Order: sequence, then structure tokens, then C-alpha cells
Amino acid sequence: MDSSLRFVKGHGTQNDFVILADPAAELDLTESFVAALCDRQRGVGADGLLRVVRSSALVERGVLDVLPDGVAPDDWFMDYRNADGSIAEMCGNGVRVFAHYLRATDLVATDEFTVGSRAGARPVIVHSADDVDADVTVQMGRVRIDGESTVRIGDDLYRGQMIDVGNPHLACVVPDLTADDLAAVDFMLGVELDAEAFPAGANVEIVTAGGPADEQGRLPAAMRVFERGVGETRSCGTGLVAAGAAILVATGQQTGTLQITVPGGQVEVGITADGATLRGPSKLVADGIFRPGWDEPAK
Repeated sequence: MDSSLRFVKGHGTQNDFVILADPAAELDLTESFVAALCDRQRGVGADGLLRVVRSSALVERGVLDVLPDGVAPDDWFMDYRNADGSIAEMCGNGVRVFAHYLRATDLVATDEFTVGSRAGARPVIVHSADDVDADVTVQMGRVRIDGESTVRIGDDLYRGQMIDVGNPHLACVVPDLTADDLAAVDFMLGVELDAEAFPAGANVEIVTAGGPADEQGRLPAAMRVFERGVGETRSCGTGLVAAGAAILVATGQQTGTLQITVPGGQVEVGITADGATLRGPSKLVADGIFRPGWDEPAK
């Protein structure tokens, strides 16, 4: 590891990330390195890693075989890794933080541009941004609903919608679930999915919905999420979209706008016939530099 390598720490509704600028894809992001970096005792600590890299460089280096749908060679690509070092297709909060970083560092000069991801191109609008705070909308693409499945958390069985937002989810809208009930869900008891339904695992959302729409027509909801390869996080962008889609299914609607509260804050989700949008905050917290040997075993 180059001792001059710098990082930025950021979060979107407290779903936090370490950002590494690596335009030419020169870093070897092994699972063990990423896991150490994201560990909250051994490393910087994060729910995931965002590598800022040119799309063409990932193909040239063999990280990608081909560019995903809609991604141009000169697009900035969000090479996302979970906290355990595994690769994930998409991260909605991550895209907002990624877009904020690009705009704050002048790597892009406009407020509307495309971010590349393994789930395809993700157009973004940066409504406002400075060195610390931003407000960003991400076009999340089409939402695919694949039927129902169940998850066991401790002794409790929850039924939900199997939803693909570029990555797999089981979004469980639980009738009559109170705020206290939602807070009492204990993911530490174990999260067991149907392996046939989700052979590669999935994120799990427990969702409560209810109450009238606000003045902007947004339906209120609340959510907690367990992310594969990470554990419980305080927010999950694709999970928020999956939760929004599941709420609309549960209420017999096909489109709508929702204001969803997670432990880390609030985000607006829009579901239309053409796809989904995710709008919310991003915050860049700190800059840092790796010291030589930081990831080596203690002596």
C-alpha cells in the first residue's frame, strides 16, 4: 500500500463509506484488504468501500470483462465493495456519496452526470453541494418484483416481496408493526433466508407503513435493514427503494412517492412506471492518509 494514498470518509443517512481515488485502477482491492480497511477496530471503519475509477480502466485491468449497460468508457465508475470485501452490484446511498465526492473535488464540472456501476449506468442530479454537504437524486433504474419469500429472524418469521434493484432484497412490510416493535427487531439473533430463493444471499428490510400522505403527497414509512456482507446498517439506498416498492404492492398501488425514515435519517423514494429515484443527503466527513504498514499484523 502506497503510504501516500489518501482516503475520504463519507456517509449517506449514516450508511458510511471509505472513498479511495484510483482513476487508473492501480490498487489491488483484495477481500482481506477491504475487510481490514472497513473493520471498525483494525481500520478506518465503514459499511463499504467506494473506489473512484474510470470505467475503461477496470476493463483494461481485467476487473470487469465488459462495461455494464449504459456505462461509457470515460464515465466515473463506483467500484463498490461490502465491508467483508465482497463485491456488490449497487449501493444507492453510495452513489449519492460518490456523486457528491466527484462534484466537491471538481472531477465533474456539471450537476447532472452518469455514475457507472455493476448494475449499469446511474444518472444523478446534484441539487446542491459543498465540501461537506450535498443533496443528490439518483435514478435507480427499474424495480423488478419476483414474488414472495420469507426470512427468519430469531424465532420470528416474516414474509416479504423479493425485489431486485440491481441487487437482491427481501422487503417485508409488516402490518400493524409499531415503531417500538420495529426498534425491537433483533438482527443479532440470526437472519435466515430461503437459500433456493436467494442463492447469493440478499438484503433484508423490515418495514412499517401507515398514515396519510404529507403536503407533497409522500407516504410515510420507517425501515430497518440487514445488508448481506455487512450486517445491520443505519440506512441502505437500494433497500429504501425496495421498501418503497413493497409498500406500494401492499397498498395496491403501482406508483407513488414515499418519505422513509431509517435510523440514519430520511430519504425520498419515487416509484414510476419507468423506474425509481432516490433523493437524500450526503456528507463528506473527513480526509485522511494511510500510514505504512497499517494493515500488517501487530508486532
